[in-house]
Amino acid sequence: MALIKISTDSTSDIPVNLKEELNIEVVPLMIIHGDKEYRDGIDLTTRQFYEILETSDIMPGSSCVPLVYYTNLYEKVYADGYTDLIHTTINSKGSSTYQGANMMRDQFYEDHPEAKEKFNIHIIDSTTYSVGYGWAVIEAARMVKDGKSVEDIIAYINDWIAHVRPVMLPMNLKFVKKSGRISAAAAFVGDALGLKPVITFEDGASKVISKIRGEKRAVKEFVDLIESEREVGTPYMLVSGNNDEQFLKFKEECALRFEREPEFVYDVGNIISINTGPNMIGIIYRMK
Repeated sequence: MALIKISTDSTSDIPVNLKEELNIEVVPLMIIHGDKEYRDGIDLTTRQFYEILETSDIMPGSSCVPLVYYTNLYEKVYADGYTDLIHTTINSKGSSTYQGANMMRDQFYEDHPEAKEKFNIHIIDSTTYSVGYGWAVIEAARMVKDGKSVEDIIAYINDWIAHVRPVMLPMNLKFVKKSGRISAAAAFVGDALGLKPVITFEDGASKVISKIRGEKRAVKEFVDLIESEREVGTPYMLVSGNNDEQFLKFKEECALRFEREPEFVYDVGNIISINTGPNMIGIIYRMK
């Protein structure tokens, strides 16, 4: 009988209570700020990091999961007697974390040739960001508790990834321009015209799918777009930053329009906020 472990990296932005409840292993990407390094999701809260973003003259950056964390993960899960590890990573086009996970899997099997017959490491490239894949990881962990097979769990993760739409609406482009990591938005000069880009990710790359003029209309037009694309009856998660006023309007508009409550609300994670800035609202949903 398979004994399955679920793991991911910190950019999945899984809330701490769910990570602990569902026994999900999370390896951290690194945040670099000047001469300091922080483990994402461990050394800084999101609100502490927003303060750094807003006040520092130095733009923080990020780097992939250190390889030693993968070595430690594989060694631990194998030693604990699991037969399968299903690990889902941040988009491989935006980080070398996926490549690192595969490289250290190969190294693990070189070091433990006996493990090849009894311990399977499955690595999935999410091709997306944040709870766009974090939700699939959460559901995968629930499927483990329900006794589902490795094949069914991997099929679910891949199906969710194929249909998920993470959508972010930065209220200004200050950090989007600075980061240079979201190419479509970095080239967009809508600030001067009062335009705000609706940013998503397709095939691992960023894409501006709409432009909204003015802050007063932003929430309504944003939800109009979401409603036109979202598959009714499916889970969705709301993303907040430090613009509590706009987020409250957004949450209320979603409650009026959608037939169910969000699965949860979470603060945009540290790695994503480097690219969008904390002054944003967002949502993760399944497309029709």
